[in-house]
Amino acid sequence: MTTRSRVTILLAAVLALAAVATAAILHASARADRRDRARPGGPAVTAGQVRLTPGGHRLVFRNMAWGPHRDELATAPAAAPAATRTATRSKVKCLRFYASSGTGICLQAVHGTLADTYRATVLDAALHAKAHYPVPGIPSRARVSPSGRYAAWTAFVGGDSYAGTNFSTRTAIVDTATGKLTPTLEAYEIVKDGRAYRAADANFWGVTFAADDRHFYATLATHGKTYLVRGDLRTRTVTTLHTNVECPSLSPDGTRIAYKKRVAGLSPDAPWRLYVLDLATSRETPLAETRSVDDQAVWSDDRHVTYALPGDYGADLYTVPADGTGAARRLLTAAVSPAYL
Repeated sequence: MTTRSRVTILLAAVLALAAVATAAILHASARADRRDRARPGGPAVTAGQVRLTPGGHRLVFRNMAWGPHRDELATAPAAAPAATRTATRSKVKCLRFYASSGTGICLQAVHGTLADTYRATVLDAALHAKAHYPVPGIPSRARVSPSGRYAAWTAFVGGDSYAGTNFSTRTAIVDTATGKLTPTLEAYEIVKDGRAYRAADANFWGVTFAADDRHFYATLATHGKTYLVRGDLRTRTVTTLHTNVECPSLSPDGTRIAYKKRVAGLSPDAPWRLYVLDLATSRETPLAETRSVDDQAVWSDDRHVTYALPGDYGADLYTVPADGTGAARRLLTAAVSPAYL
């Protein structure tokens, strides 16, 4: 083969690669353009002020509606959640979010040249970032204590679904006043059945805080079982209370836990039903939602819980009575990670 032939072949290869690259860029650009366009019939969204100030009877959430405000924090009246929602002018985007008493926790993707990384951002009432903390995997759960003093988050560091057994999580708690971070609850001493317990496979997820700024509840998984644990921030211990409890959520009055429970006979890919546990009596009440819920429910008041299910835009929010009566109903389309303020 002559030198001229080699140059011709090389030039053709370069041109072909350039064409492929250009096509990929144009395709990505077209997808981004479609993503930024509101779809007919979707929720109405306007830009405005979003604050985390308590007492406004508002619902703040991650907006999932297609358009220029997708993934941004948005708000709507708690009494009329289907009204036109207001997305933050500051363009704060979160993969997972929660807020209480003027403090928010926003789990975010940081887009890099080679790969994305993740971080937890503590927000003040005006959505200004107060602090950033690295998150070692895909964000999954987020919570803030009722006072706003503590925030917690969970990330997948191996695997990407709670449905199976081949996953690993990392759960952190931060004191938002001092900045002191506990990067993993695995540093806490486990008390199981009244005795100190150690296991290499211990995983924690789904923190929910009590109102005393000392205690919290979470899920512990070990040796193929899950447990509700009660944690103590001062003694740095967690104590098992009840089996088969995942993603607990403490009621506003501190007496009950809403959670997802694995039910025998259901599909391994959709194994959960929503339940409420009475902490004083250990009585379990199945809720009227019959679909599998892979979410950490939020109490909208002492009588109802809110949770996400897959929807046309990614996820929709539903609500159901917490006493097992009634029926589930859709509360809000194209939304996830709600917080009631």
